[in-house]
Amino acid sequence: MIYIGIDPGKNGGIAFINIRPEFVTPLVKAYCYSDDELISLCEDFKGFRVVCTLEHVHAMPKQGVSSTFNFGMNFGFIQGVLKAYGIPYELVMPQKWKKEFSCTSDKNTSIEVCKRLFPSVNLKATDRCKKDHDGMAEALLIAEYGRRHYNGTL
Repeated sequence: MIYIGIDPGKNGGIAFINIRPEFVTPLVKAYCYSDDELISLCEDFKGFRVVCTLEHVHAMPKQGVSSTFNFGMNFGFIQGVLKAYGIPYELVMPQKWKKEFSCTSDKNTSIEVCKRLFPSVNLKATDRCKKDHDGMAEALLIAEYGRRHYNGTL
């Protein structure tokens, strides 16, 4: 079973946890979100049992009209790609998955929890980055939330 987690925010991420009998330990990877990365993963996972957990976020108060529109377009694009590839997905509110891992609104708590649960995963956006990417960490925690709660039942 493959569990995908997506943080669709501006600095979002996409991650997966691949649990297959032939693996001694699960294969776990996280990426900065991009449309191309999403499509590439969906292509790679054709023919496998896949479920996705997508963070259900809304426009923020005082956010501009243009950025709200772009955010909605991105969120709709993600849902459309998942539907097109036949990948079932569940929407989860940030408060719900963050409560599961005792994360606060401080993005650093998500990075700390992610490093504790997945110490071998690289959370740097590029090789030149010195700082871990919070969107990648949150996407991985969202995937883990999906693994714990949906277990292939979508």
